[in-house]
Amino acid sequence: MDIISTYNLTLILMAAAFAFFMAWGIGANDVANAMGTSVGSKALTIKQAIIIAMIFEFAGAYLAGGEVTSTIRKGIIDSAYFVDAPELLVFGMIGALLAAGFWLLIASYLGWPVSTTHSIIGAIVGFAAIGVSPDSVEWGKVLGIVGSWVITPMIAGLIAYFIFLSAQKLIFDRENPLAEAKRYVPFYMGLTGFVIALVTITKGLKHVGLNFTTGEGFLLAGAIGIVVFVLGKIMIGRLRFDPAADREMHYTNVEKVFAILMVVTACAMAFAHGSNDVANAIGPLAAVVSVVESGGQITGKAQLAWWVLPVGAVGIVLGLAMLGKRVIATIGKGITHLTPSRGFAAELAAATTVVLASGTGLPISTTQTLVGAVLGVGMARGIAALNLGVVRKIVVSWVITLPAGAVMSIIFFYILKAAFGA
Repeated sequence: MDIISTYNLTLILMAAAFAFFMAWGIGANDVANAMGTSVGSKALTIKQAIIIAMIFEFAGAYLAGGEVTSTIRKGIIDSAYFVDAPELLVFGMIGALLAAGFWLLIASYLGWPVSTTHSIIGAIVGFAAIGVSPDSVEWGKVLGIVGSWVITPMIAGLIAYFIFLSAQKLIFDRENPLAEAKRYVPFYMGLTGFVIALVTITKGLKHVGLNFTTGEGFLLAGAIGIVVFVLGKIMIGRLRFDPAADREMHYTNVEKVFAILMVVTACAMAFAHGSNDVANAIGPLAAVVSVVESGGQITGKAQLAWWVLPVGAVGIVLGLAMLGKRVIATIGKGITHLTPSRGFAAELAAATTVVLASGTGLPISTTQTLVGAVLGVGMARGIAALNLGVVRKIVVSWVITLPAGAVMSIIFFYILKAAFGA
């Protein structure tokens, strides 16, 4: 208690700085999940992708980031073990943020697409199990989260598989693929608009004082989906192509239509990613702020301070702008050859999965979700379409991530204890 009351401002500033560093790492590494397929399919240039991501990542993190934050903050470790020594929780969360931030910096520099969720959960479990007690870790919750890392890529892969097959059957396998694209693509656009509107309305707007019932949320999201559908119909209807061109040129023109759609899905995925993964940075910060401001009391449910979400949102944007290119290249070009239609299927599937997870408060890995979606698209074309060597390297980097976060977190935890004389 004495340490917290003596160093309260110092502890909050340290936690805020390291949370910002962690959020910076999320932007540098994980935003490739939103933009990699768009850049890899050449639907967007790297510069366009970064500008779009900066806008929608910030919006997702700020408007819809609160739900998952609560899971990270109070679900993984048992707060009862910290009641008599709340400073240990504070040191642990600060150390976990620093550890995860360092690992993401290293991985991003090397171009490895790792899981920020793995990083922070590994770091939290590491300091709690070794620095406090193995019993302080809610292993059942951890196993549930680990299970989600298997289930969500499968869900995303299946959704991507069926979206891609539907596009193949409805558009590419038809006699006049260009005419079919003009007919069906607006429906895909409307679906994307509906998904992204739904999470904003049901989970995001309450943070800015607007509340809707579930029914009202679905109605409003449906209306937005219809507006997106109409706008898409108008935009695609204005495209002019030579009807006398050969079939190969028709396919090229269809991909141009899907390139328009990729802009919508890129926005959706960036928003969904921001809403879900900002929790990895601000969850531990929220825990520190709660404990310090209450003078060492560990409450069951802490109010999120107004400035916490912007710290994460701004950090993500800066990380993307400064170091995001390396991992975007790995995701966009390494796993399988992407065209706008394939990238669209992967992105919409991943966005839908992440939005569902964000709404239920489950801290999934967006990296694994997107890789699952891209694998689903590749599998729809046959196993030979996948670069299995790159997939293996990505999986190995995931395996390394959890212990790397844990080991660094333990080291920083003991350094902080010694520095503050605990």
